[in-house]
Amino acid sequence: MNHIVVGMGEALWDVLPEGKKIGGAPANFAYHVSQFGMDSRVVSAVGQDKLGEEILANFREKKLNCMIETVPYPTGTVQVELDAAGVPCYDIKEGGAWDNIPYTPALADLARHTRAVCFGSLAQRSIVSRETINRFLDDMPDGDEQYKVFDVNLRQGFYTQEILCRSFEKCNILKINDEELVTVSRLFGYPGIDLQDKCWILLAKYDLRMLILTCGVNGSYVFTPGHVSFVETPKVEVADTVGAGDSFTATFITAILKGKPVREAHQLAVEVSAYVCTQNGAMPTLPDALKERMK
Repeated sequence: MNHIVVGMGEALWDVLPEGKKIGGAPANFAYHVSQFGMDSRVVSAVGQDKLGEEILANFREKKLNCMIETVPYPTGTVQVELDAAGVPCYDIKEGGAWDNIPYTPALADLARHTRAVCFGSLAQRSIVSRETINRFLDDMPDGDEQYKVFDVNLRQGFYTQEILCRSFEKCNILKINDEELVTVSRLFGYPGIDLQDKCWILLAKYDLRMLILTCGVNGSYVFTPGHVSFVETPKVEVADTVGAGDSFTATFITAILKGKPVREAHQLAVEVSAYVCTQNGAMPTLPDALKERMK
């Protein structure tokens, strides 16, 4: 069984008050997967420009494997402003390279050798990247050992009910936060019931193996058919929350791939995510003590 784990979608620069940092959920996800010793890939696109060259150089420096096409569009950027609690607000520029990820024979071959993929809704705002993501999901093998993780990412109205519905149908693990769940519930007509009931409805309707619900400081849940795991969020001194959710997803999926029980995978994901919140930027080096827990 091939153990390649793919983060697929946007590759960009987060332009923060203190300067620019590599951003995009797929790279954050793949980087943290690689820290636990798994074979990961970032799939995206950059422009024929200095920002694109810097992204590729940064990934090489981090020893992060990637399949990134160079396309005739500008490398993506996002203006990030942090509020008083360190929570980011995003202004995501449109028409970037990652909106135009081509589906190549090499990408089709990667799909056939992928054990788990994480994809979001943001990278599906354009038809080119949306169709590439969907073709990749279709070309992946289907089986009990394959995981297709849809990490909802509702930004600036860059989503539709149709995109969300198609992604729910193609994934077997759904990750969503409490605010996104409220929005999805309005779109799909599940108002007036509590968050847990909404999760049970989605789990059953789309025949999901797992649904992960994160609620910020109010903890997180992992729903599986007939069971729910809840873990409280540790109290830490927050530097910023950029990339914390991606580190959670990466840790959880890696633990599941390594055969750990859902509860153990959930607990470790919470602790890694809490650590990332204490650091600046989305890709800090994890302490050995956390990495050892994955063995």
